[in-house]
Amino acid sequence: MKFSSVACLALVALSASAFSPATRDDGRATINTALFSGVQRNENFAKLQGGYLFPEIGRRRTAYLEEHPEMADRIISLGIGDTTQPIPPHILGGLVEGASKLGSKEGYSGYGAEQGMAALRQKIASTLYNGIIDAEEVFVSDGAKCDIMRLQQMFGPKVVSAVQDPSYPVYVDTSVMLGQTGEIDKATSQYKNIVYMPCTPENGFFPEYDKLPRADVVYLCSPNNPTGAAATKSQLESLVKICKERGSILVFDAAYAPFIRSEGVPKSIFEIEGAKEVAIEVNSFSKYAGFTGVRLGWTVIPLALKFKDGTPVRQDFNRVMTTAFNGASNIVQSGGMACLDKEGLEEIDTLIDYYLENAKILRETMESIGFTVHGGTDAPYVFVELPESLGGSWDAFSTILEKTQVVTIPGAGFGPGGEGFLRLSAFAPRESVMEACERLKKALG
Repeated sequence: MKFSSVACLALVALSASAFSPATRDDGRATINTALFSGVQRNENFAKLQGGYLFPEIGRRRTAYLEEHPEMADRIISLGIGDTTQPIPPHILGGLVEGASKLGSKEGYSGYGAEQGMAALRQKIASTLYNGIIDAEEVFVSDGAKCDIMRLQQMFGPKVVSAVQDPSYPVYVDTSVMLGQTGEIDKATSQYKNIVYMPCTPENGFFPEYDKLPRADVVYLCSPNNPTGAAATKSQLESLVKICKERGSILVFDAAYAPFIRSEGVPKSIFEIEGAKEVAIEVNSFSKYAGFTGVRLGWTVIPLALKFKDGTPVRQDFNRVMTTAFNGASNIVQSGGMACLDKEGLEEIDTLIDYYLENAKILRETMESIGFTVHGGTDAPYVFVELPESLGGSWDAFSTILEKTQVVTIPGAGFGPGGEGFLRLSAFAPRESVMEACERLKKALG
């Protein structure tokens, strides 16, 4: 087909005008904001509901302060689980040493192994797992949250995932992004093709997976965010057993393991016999040592865990790491080594005790007001049942913010099963926790 010279000129003129800056009355050019690329949006992102939970909390907090700027100095956050205490001296010394080495020819290091420093992998295996896993099964990373997404990339779009309800939003949102789900059911606020495992006070906030449809991948967090429940050995034994029978892979999120103080409560899924054949564990130094901004975590994938065709799961996850990750910072890994020294472990225990005391204060305060409270013993989160007088969980969030200037987290943000609850975080400084409790007593008592 041939175009006439007139048609060609018209097309050129149209193209030129489409990409030319618009002109204002004063002759100056302005940017044409009506332009779009020719790339179609990933349809899975259109399924996501609103923003991610914690930025949404920040947005509402900002909106409140824009209306009430005089309250800026009164805001206390019991919301996002961000640590507030300084990194302790010995652990900090490891970070400083790691940075200092880069300033000398003898100490300088460039790219490291994508799986992490061999010495750190060995120290994680021997110190935190008492040798029940091998160092080669450990992948050091920039955090558990990032590794959950990497696991999802490895699993791909064809798997069915099961999540606790309520649960940490990352499990659901990454499933949606990877194309594993259908659209959300507006009536239930649940995505199609995800198995939601109800976790309620009646079942001890532990899922009854054996009574639900099979899933390829089962996500479990213990101690749990947001409920604060820590799974018992018998509960985990039953879950490992049913996962093995069904051929499911269990992804065990143990990011809050150091908060466990109760005797006999497992800190790792690999304390359960047979777990190496069905489970992956993700963990992080974020809450151990105040590394929320430093970023260091790890994932354990046993050599015995295999896909349906016999391929080792570790092999494919290694491919993800070597393709899309250049390894955790060598400075940060030096800090991780210090965490696992005798002195570092003692400092971690001191930090954890501090936050657990905060959790105890929050729990006792809410109980004294008359609320039914869960968690706060083996976890840094207190999960509060809300009376009907406070409305839904987002209503309670708004009421408490307006009356007390205390930021909380509405349970509904963790899924439909969280409606009717409020999560309080114990990571604020002690003086802030004490002040928040006094305000809550006056406003809600």
